[in-house]
Amino acid sequence: MAQDSGHDHDHGDDHGGHHHGAGSHRHHGHSHGHVHAGERGLGLAVVVNVLLTVAQIVGGILSGSVALIADAVHNLSDAAALVIAFAARRIARRPADARMSFGYRRAEVVAALINYTVLVVISLWLGSEAVMRLLDPPEVAGGIVMMLAALALVIDLATALLTFRLAKESSNIRAAFLHNLADAGSSVAVLVGGALIWAWGLSWADPAITLLISAWILWHALSEIGPVIRILMLAAPPEVGAADLRRAIEAEAGIEGVHHLHLWQMDEERSSVEAHLVLAEGVDFTEAVRRVKVRVETEFGIRHSTFEIETLASGCAGTDCRPAEA
Repeated sequence: MAQDSGHDHDHGDDHGGHHHGAGSHRHHGHSHGHVHAGERGLGLAVVVNVLLTVAQIVGGILSGSVALIADAVHNLSDAAALVIAFAARRIARRPADARMSFGYRRAEVVAALINYTVLVVISLWLGSEAVMRLLDPPEVAGGIVMMLAALALVIDLATALLTFRLAKESSNIRAAFLHNLADAGSSVAVLVGGALIWAWGLSWADPAITLLISAWILWHALSEIGPVIRILMLAAPPEVGAADLRRAIEAEAGIEGVHHLHLWQMDEERSSVEAHLVLAEGVDFTEAVRRVKVRVETEFGIRHSTFEIETLASGCAGTDCRPAEA
């Protein structure tokens, strides 16, 4: 019979503490005061963005600027993204339980997927509206557009500053932070469009700028959604190659083969690996597993590992134990 090495029972540390798994680029250990201060800033950013959205929509209707309304919709999506991010962050803090043995940290990944998907839809809608306006450019009051775009630029930069600290430790908040930077760029574009209309009466500039905004949002969302989908699809962390991991394990003394190797990212901070290890006869499996675990953590930063032990005599589950011929 195959022997189970015993799972790596560090779930309490995985779920309750912070560590650097493969693919983690953030530093932890911040004080509770820092976290609460950052989340208060998050709440303030939501309120400011909602007020800005209302002002831009009113201004867009009065001025006839679809670019200003486009920027307002984007700001509203940012406010919604911040609300979703905040809620997901609170859910992610819950400890592991019988229903969610890995904990709730993936709530932030799911929230990020929702936010980016909404951004893709919004960008496509804005693009279609801009094309319609290009075919029949309306009259636009450039002065109002410039004034509100300038106000939006200041608020976007202030909101980005409010979310900057938390963005370092959460992909969810980082997405909201990057959205605000994109908004700042959009506001600059709208400001330029308003100036062109005000100075030379180029009414086509407004929908043209809107097209640029929608393209910018779409590019941004599609570039960020990939890593989120990878995590939800249980893909291997991009920094760790399965072949490299296999070679490192097989290099340990007494390991004659590795099969059923599965490597995946549990969330943005933690990765996990499980595999069947074929040991040479007479090898102390407890010591062999200990050495493999240490190597996997030291070389690849993976603390959550589970290994099942097999030998040529015991047989291997679903495969041939014999090492592959050269």
